[in-house]
Amino acid sequence: MRFRQPSPADLPALYRVCLQTGDAGSDATARHDDPDLLGHHWAGPQAVHDPAMREVDEDDAGVVGYLVGVASTSDFEEWCEGEWWPARRERYRLGVERREADAELVRSIHRPDRTPPTITGPFPAHFHVNLQPRTQGQGIGRMLIERLLERLEQRGATGVHLGVDASNARAMGFYRHLGLTEVAVEDDGGLILGQRLG
Repeated sequence: MRFRQPSPADLPALYRVCLQTGDAGSDATARHDDPDLLGHHWAGPQAVHDPAMREVDEDDAGVVGYLVGVASTSDFEEWCEGEWWPARRERYRLGVERREADAELVRSIHRPDRTPPTITGPFPAHFHVNLQPRTQGQGIGRMLIERLLERLEQRGATGVHLGVDASNARAMGFYRHLGLTEVAVEDDGGLILGQRLG
């Protein structure tokens, strides 16, 4: 395994890994007609917004995992509104017939959720980490997260959070083992886990 900072040319690979792990850690390819929609939410904007907070894991076959993060979720969401979502809103118009999984993601492009201050106050930073199954259980995720947390602390972030599908028991166990605890439940039943830094 090799670790490095990704370049813009790596975005398709990040999108591919995001899709292949997008169904509570399993492959979501069969659930989506458009393979880019998950990546537009959970890989692309974070990777573009703050290059210092991204890292990829690759082997001889290519990129097999990634971690992307931001030091300030509030600033990131403002940036998305001005810089990321407008082009995607042009590409993905409302009122077009789509299967439900894609339609839900398109709706959130046009009406993205904002993280409430009850989360961004104590846990301003956030991250997403996705590893293909053949790379899991080898300590790679822990290593990527620990390196990110060091960079976040250097930026002055006082806490970090992430969202987890409540049905992804393996991920829940992994994050709790790292010291993240439940801080909120989302409307769709997903969990927000958080950890103080510093």
